[in-house]
Amino acid sequence: MSRPSPNRLPWSASAGVTTSGMRDVRHDRGVAVTDISAADVARRRGLRRMKALATGMLLLAAGIYALTIGESGFLGFVNAAAEAAMVGALADWFAVTALFRHPLGIPIPHTALIRTRKDALGRSLEEFVATNFLSEDVVRDKIARAGVSRRTGEWLAEPRHADRVATELSTLAHGVLRVLRDDDVVAVLEQVVVQRAASLPWSPVAGKVLAGVVEDGTHRRLVDLVLDELTRWLEVNRATVIRIVVDQAPAWTPNWVDERIGRRVYEEALRWTREVRADPDHPARRAFDNLLNRIAVDLQDDPLTRERVEAIKQRLLAHPELRTAVLAVWSTVRRLLIEAVDDPHGELRRRTAEGLADLGKQLAAEPRLQARVDSYVQDAVGYLVRGYASEVATVISDTVQRWDAEDASRRIELHVGRDLQFIRINGTVVGSLAGLAIHAITVLVR
Repeated sequence: MSRPSPNRLPWSASAGVTTSGMRDVRHDRGVAVTDISAADVARRRGLRRMKALATGMLLLAAGIYALTIGESGFLGFVNAAAEAAMVGALADWFAVTALFRHPLGIPIPHTALIRTRKDALGRSLEEFVATNFLSEDVVRDKIARAGVSRRTGEWLAEPRHADRVATELSTLAHGVLRVLRDDDVVAVLEQVVVQRAASLPWSPVAGKVLAGVVEDGTHRRLVDLVLDELTRWLEVNRATVIRIVVDQAPAWTPNWVDERIGRRVYEEALRWTREVRADPDHPARRAFDNLLNRIAVDLQDDPLTRERVEAIKQRLLAHPELRTAVLAVWSTVRRLLIEAVDDPHGELRRRTAEGLADLGKQLAAEPRLQARVDSYVQDAVGYLVRGYASEVATVISDTVQRWDAEDASRRIELHVGRDLQFIRINGTVVGSLAGLAIHAITVLVR
């Protein structure tokens, strides 16, 4: 008694293989599918039942034909129907069997098509999928009708789903931050940022930025903040200001004069800061704006100023402590980010989940936003299909090419063979009806 190959399990259900997945085992002819799942076992039973039914109908027709040979009258009609049923059943048995194997083991040409034409069928299937399923127009229409953004928004609007996405994003961020090495990040920053910054002139760019800031008045809030802090400091440090003035006074002046001068200086400084803070059009503010404008112009047009800025830039970027500083900053930033993403109840995780939930509510409720997002998705998928459809479709032909021909034939038969048995059953029934009709016509003509 022969034993099964160690690399191939028997296909019969009695082998007891009920694994949940499918495993590929390579051998000389390709990849053999050796394990079958519980669903495949059920398919195997169904295939056997349908084969038995179709074969039983053929045998029934053969038995009836044998019993009614040479009979006339009503039994003659039965004999003709049985004869035609046998012909139809045999023809369809041959057609179905020829797809998967040689009928009766005889190597008749154009039989066992899946085994002998496996690679060609894979290429044909690849072309069919690429043409009819990976077409840009088909994919765009499918996405447009699917309502991707609306359904995504409705799903994301639920807090538990938003929390789940936030958790997954945190896990991804944690993994990325852990994988990145400090030396590699610093090296990339040096090559991408530092070297790029060294090759570009800073002075004209800084001048344009400063001119735009002054023109828009963006700096005024910063000036107000500085004045607020200076005023507050003066209000609570009166004795400190007076002491500074007294300490800097000449040794020959009396103390009471120094203290009086100190109080006067303090009062004038406090009054001045309050006036400048309260008056948006104060002369000091205008003078400061004029100074910034002159600096902006010099940064763009004055060769001496530009030369000085470039010299400062070169000294800064060439400083030996720059790499250490960048490394220290990155290490601190990475540590803080890891701590933030690892904290399930932290502010970052909570705000991320809330932001995702709010985004989901907007996507679910705003048709204009849905249309915009859907158009972006269609453009992105359309680009992928347009540029990579052929590469994606080659997965089909490449996979089929790696299959072992015999196992591929058996696997395909396992999935579609049961339905193909209906062809045999229909052939038996239709053949009998056709034979009956032909015999009736023959009798009438005679």
